[in-house]
Amino acid sequence: MAITELPPATDLSALSERLIEFPDNRLLIDLCGEYDRNLAEIEQKLGVQILRRGNQLAVIGEDTSTAEAVEVLGALYARLEAGREVARADIDREIRMGGDDDAGSHSGDQLEMFKGGAVEIKTRKKLVEPRTDAQKAYVQNLFKSELCFGIGPAGTGKTYLAVAAGVNMFINGVVDRIILSRPAVEAGEKLGYLPGDMKDKVDPYMQPLYDALNDFLPAKQVAKLIEEKRIEIAPLAFMRGRTLSNAFVVLDEAQNATSMQMKMFLTRLGEGSRMVITGDRSQVDLPRGVSSGLHDAERLLKSINKISFNYFTAKDVVRHPLVAAIIEAYDAEEARG
Repeated sequence: MAITELPPATDLSALSERLIEFPDNRLLIDLCGEYDRNLAEIEQKLGVQILRRGNQLAVIGEDTSTAEAVEVLGALYARLEAGREVARADIDREIRMGGDDDAGSHSGDQLEMFKGGAVEIKTRKKLVEPRTDAQKAYVQNLFKSELCFGIGPAGTGKTYLAVAAGVNMFINGVVDRIILSRPAVEAGEKLGYLPGDMKDKVDPYMQPLYDALNDFLPAKQVAKLIEEKRIEIAPLAFMRGRTLSNAFVVLDEAQNATSMQMKMFLTRLGEGSRMVITGDRSQVDLPRGVSSGLHDAERLLKSINKISFNYFTAKDVVRHPLVAAIIEAYDAEEARG
């Protein structure tokens, strides 16, 4: 790939133009996407104009935006050269994490680094790559720390990445079991009013964990592993009295655990296990006057070096862009008091 700086046109004196040449025209077609939708995505997000000229792309815009667009296009082309595809999520990640060439300090089969310092987690069904710097740091800590906290708003990938890391460690033989748990607490609803037996009552609360698992493992394998109890999905209350050894353990929605429940859960950590606690401090559904165990754990455990705390903001939301705007609006209202 060759980049040429062209002199600005007289009627576009405030803008700069860079010409990028791509040696493989087939990969260039994949880079542009169907109906040039990938180029349109970059144009819209970075405020540049991208023109195709044979096996070249001309990027026109302000100096900073043009340089960023060239860097993003180069990174995406490198993905294609490495045999990877380019999807909308990949474009979003390269724009958010452009210029990140820190390959980290991890090694081995579980967490892999590739060109550009990006991180990927291998599962049976897909490769999972962090899309923001906060997610990248979180993933690195998932593999480095025996106890890891992920704290931030909805849509930032806290649980999704934790389950991906758990599946990766399971299929690589690092752990023997995956245990996923949540407090069965919801605003305005009581378990007793739901129809069916205990499993029927609890499963709706656990559904986000099932969804994440099914993203990484074939459905038949998930069902078989659950039947063999090598994967367990259970309410937090079911953890009492157990020692969780050689397991990857995730407590989701931890803001809805009481202080006593949180202490109980944290002390289940056994030999050869990893534990991840995820939660959103802004979505506590506990009764008024009941202290959140997530808040207390954060306050009490922050000074322990071997425990990692990872924080996310609205900027790390990887769902629909409106989700980030909604979170920012609520945060602003809360800040006004």
